[in-house]
This record gives sequence, C-alpha cells and structure tokens, in this order.
Amino acid sequence: MQKSIMQSCIIKIISLYLQKEYMESPFIFGKIVSGNAFINRANEIHRLKANLSARINTIIISPRRWGKSSLVKKTADKCKKNYKQFRFVFIDLFNIRNEQEFYEVLVRELLKSSSTKWEEWIKTGKEFIRRIMPVFSIGLNPEIDFSVNFDWKELARNVDEILELPDKIGKKKQLRFVICIDEFQKIAAYADSLSFQQKLRSHWQNQQNTTYCLYGSKRHVITELFKNQAMPFYKFGDLMFLQKIDETHWVKYITQTFERTNKKIEKNQAQYIIELIQNHPYHIQQLSHHVWINTKKTADRSVIDSSLDELLLFYNVLYAKEIESLSELQVNFLRALIHNEIQITSKEIVQKYRLGSPGNITRIKKALENKEIIDFYEIKQDFVDPLFELWCKRNLY
Repeated sequence: MQKSIMQSCIIKIISLYLQKEYMESPFIFGKIVSGNAFINRANEIHRLKANLSARINTIIISPRRWGKSSLVKKTADKCKKNYKQFRFVFIDLFNIRNEQEFYEVLVRELLKSSSTKWEEWIKTGKEFIRRIMPVFSIGLNPEIDFSVNFDWKELARNVDEILELPDKIGKKKQLRFVICIDEFQKIAAYADSLSFQQKLRSHWQNQQNTTYCLYGSKRHVITELFKNQAMPFYKFGDLMFLQKIDETHWVKYITQTFERTNKKIEKNQAQYIIELIQNHPYHIQQLSHHVWINTKKTADRSVIDSSLDELLLFYNVLYAKEIESLSELQVNFLRALIHNEIQITSKEIVQKYRLGSPGNITRIKKALENKEIIDFYEIKQDFVDPLFELWCKRNLY
C-alpha cells in the first residue's frame, strides 16, 4: 500500500514538472537565491559589506541551507556596485580533496576574476607565476572549461608564490580581491591540515589588497578552527553566527508571492508553513513551492498538509537510507529526541530507549553531529534537517 501511494506521488510530481505552471513557480530552493526570493538579511548584509570595505576578514557560520552562499553573493553584488576595484573570487571546497587541488582552483578562479578575457588570464598567470611552470588548459568555452595545473613537487617548493598571488596582482592592477571560500571546514580533513592552515594564515594575515570571507556549515568543526587558541586561524577575523530569518519577513514574502502570481494564502496559513518547517529557509521555500503548485486559487490548511505529505513521501527513500546507515544505538537516540526527552543521560531514559549506558551518549552525539543529522552546538540539540525530523516522528516508534 505504502509503495503504491509513493509511486502515484512520484508520478504526480514528475507530471507537474512537465507542466508550464510548475516551471513558473516563484519559490526558489536548491541554488543561490537572489531578487525577490532573497529574504531580508539587511543587518547581515550591512555588517558583511562594512567588514569587506574595511578589509576585515569575516567568518560566517551556520547549519547547511540557511543561506550563507546567497548572503555572500548578495553582499558581493552590492559591493561591486559601490566599489569598482573590487573583484570577488568564489571557491567551494566541497569537491576539493587536497592541498594541491586547492592551489590550482585558487589560481584558476583568481585569474578569471582579474580580467574578462581568457588571453589576459594566461598573460597574467605567466607574468606572476615564474618559479613554477603552470599548465593552462582551455576548452571551447573558457568561462567553463579553463584549468590550471602544477607539478606538485615544484608547487610544494614554491607555495609562497601562489599564496602571494592575490596581493601581487591586486597591487599591479589596482584591484582589491575578496576571496570567498565555502565549506571552509573541509581543510580540517586534509593531510597535514595543521601545517596547511599555518601556511595560509602566515600569508593571508599580512595581505593589504586581499580580504577573506570564509564560511561553512559544520558548526562544531569550523568553530574549532577559529575559536580554539591553539589553532592557526584563531582570531583571524570577525565571526558571524547566522541566525534564522525573522518569521514576519517570511509571512510577508509568502503572502505577497502568492498574490503576485494571482493566488492567495492567508497570513495564518503562511505562518503555519513556517512553524511546520521550523523557520528553515530552504524548506520554507520548498514547501511553499509545493503548496503553490497544489493551489488553484486559495491555499488552505488541507492543501498545506497534503503538500507536506507529498514532500515527505518524495524523500521517503532518502530518509530511510539515512536511518539504515545508523547504528541501533544512534536510532534509539533519535527516538528519544523526537519524544522530547531532556535528561537523556539519566538512568531511566538510557534504559527506556536501550542506549546501552550513559557513557555511550557522548559517542552517539559525536557520530550524529559528524553525520550532520543533529546539531549540538548550542544548549538545545536540534535536527539539522527539520523535514527529516518530521519524517522520523512519523516513522520511528
């Protein structure tokens, strides 16, 4: 029965994707948000823009899908309008596996941001990289297919030349580079990470024409990099802990977006969407998107509930596999959380949920935190993904 319901749900979603109406949905998720879909963040934009203008390095920390990348991109657009000499370099460490790849991507993106012509990229690279022999590769579309490679032995001996490159190009061309690095906590997993961090810090802290904006989602890891006095990046810049967007902004956005597309949703129903999804930016957009699709004229409570059911069924396989990857103790711990147990280390709770012993709790927490399922950064422990929490409440007994 469950399987047939899920199949019909998937068929419905696929058919909706093929409809023009679905493609014109005004709600955006899963990519950088801009325009009307970018909600508020006025204070954060003001602070980040002021920092970058004053050459203050900034570290932005929040759980995944809270809008860090969109915030940085929005601020970058504002800075470029006001300061013509600003050049933003965007690097995502998600798929950069080691130090060598980091340097190659850094050089590639730096050269691309320094000029609009690929011929100039190569000329600049050859002018400023002299002790290492870079290999440039260019495809039919240089903007997409342009790469820089180095011999690792030569690169290892001349890392200083790469790390000093932004300031040298900036000084020669009268440019100010802002290096924006997403998922920065990934460097903690690199081989000889501490030595790598020391090299970066020793060069970056002395640069005059380059500012760094570093951001990441594993709060416990990235916070350790910047708040631990023993780490190279301690007090490297201004720490910004991103907060959830105020609900009033979401209510206004949802109701006005429906109205703009000749549909209607009352404020209390928009508030219901926000509460269901615990004010999570990505999932508010996502659930609102499904509600909009399923609304002919006016969205009511039944449309919202059925849209949520549809969304949970769509994620059913993914979330089921997530649970299968966990140990029995970890699943039992999640059961305790969804039943709002507070004193989880107490003997009574440990026995009730078969957690083994109070000594297991620390190991369970660390494992779930590393998997980015639970966030224990603050006093209250929360599911990183509120939609997964809803699924667990329906499927874990």
